[in-house]
Amino acid sequence: MGKVKIFLRFLTEDIWRIEKSEVNKTRFSIYEVLKILYLCIKRYQTNRTSSRASALTYSSLIAAVPIAAILFAISRGFGLSGMVEESLKNSIALPTDTVETLIQFANAYLQQTKNGLFLGVGLLALLWSVTLLTNNIELTFNYIWNIRRTRTLYRKVTDYFSMFLFLPLLIVVSSGLSIFMSQVLGDMEQFQLLAPVGRFFLRLVPYVLTWLMFTALYIFMPNTHVKFKPALISGILIGTAYQFFQFIYIGLQLYVSRYNAIYGSFAALPLFMIWLQLSWSIILFGVELTYAQQNIRNFAFDKDTRSISRRYKDFVTLLVLSLIVKRFQNKQTPYGAEEISEEYKIPLRLVKNVLYLLQEIELINEVYLDEKGNKVSYQPSFDINKLTISLMMDRINRFGSENFKLDTEKLYAKHWEALEEFKHCGDIKLSNRLVKDLF
Repeated sequence: MGKVKIFLRFLTEDIWRIEKSEVNKTRFSIYEVLKILYLCIKRYQTNRTSSRASALTYSSLIAAVPIAAILFAISRGFGLSGMVEESLKNSIALPTDTVETLIQFANAYLQQTKNGLFLGVGLLALLWSVTLLTNNIELTFNYIWNIRRTRTLYRKVTDYFSMFLFLPLLIVVSSGLSIFMSQVLGDMEQFQLLAPVGRFFLRLVPYVLTWLMFTALYIFMPNTHVKFKPALISGILIGTAYQFFQFIYIGLQLYVSRYNAIYGSFAALPLFMIWLQLSWSIILFGVELTYAQQNIRNFAFDKDTRSISRRYKDFVTLLVLSLIVKRFQNKQTPYGAEEISEEYKIPLRLVKNVLYLLQEIELINEVYLDEKGNKVSYQPSFDINKLTISLMMDRINRFGSENFKLDTEKLYAKHWEALEEFKHCGDIKLSNRLVKDLF
């Protein structure tokens, strides 16, 4: 038990204090992998990601038929509906009867939208259900990524429906690639050395397509800049896990078929819900994994950052503000959060918390050094010749709500006056000290 406690303490506290310069490269890489896995699992629990997977399962169940209807409508426009239907049957790890039921529902939906008044109502319902699902997916991804703003309405319309426009084409391309590889493999059977290699690549095709699909999903769906490398790593790992899940699920079809004896023709619904729930759980774990890889540096000294003292946070706030002011005074390129963290060995998460506070009290603002807005830097938003330490502390102390029902004018007047007097005594010493003069 003693060794277990030591390991748990190392995993939850000590490992987050180790910097790159303190150990060799190999050991630090191992520590990074351990931190990413720990952070991913921890956030999966604290974010209640499994519950969010259940919510997406419900949204997907509502939108399944409309999405299939849109895919069939677009594919028919290109004359590819048969190939798309066949691809769906082969790619979804559900009994053939279940997939065919879904296809029948989608075809019936399309047929009904052609008739009279239902044309307008049905089309609106179709677009609404699809938009609701994609919007819920984006909100879930943004929540995991701690993104507060979603896409604008214009971007939602253009991004979402361009995705659905290209999806049938991607399905057709993947099917065509599989057929092409099968033909090439048939031609290679006469070559004993090349045939095993061909079979290997043929079996690899669905995995590669799944990897690319998940990588694109992890990059495209969150309303933020996601780096390619962490998205690709997550896409490969989660895509492989997803294919393995499909393989296990198909292997259990004999057991799953017992639902038919219990539910009869209604068996398609519970089977489809189970498949959706497990699929979304795997996909959202990949979102957590992508976030953990890209933001692992934010969680250095995590426990210490969360329990930082008021005095030390004030010190870091003053230090960060003075660095930004000095850069502005010297007409140098503004600091970004990562630069401050690396140059002055301050945990990145603490730097970002301080920068957010300084923006809220209107002493700094964001500036973008590139047209895409990927590189965020900071500069003073207040006259640096009037920016004193006492001004900063006063704004910090007054930041937030004071709209409570405590009687500070009569009943607790002495307490309030004592606090104001104490603060005033401290301000006398700081009143003439400019932030720009600290260096």
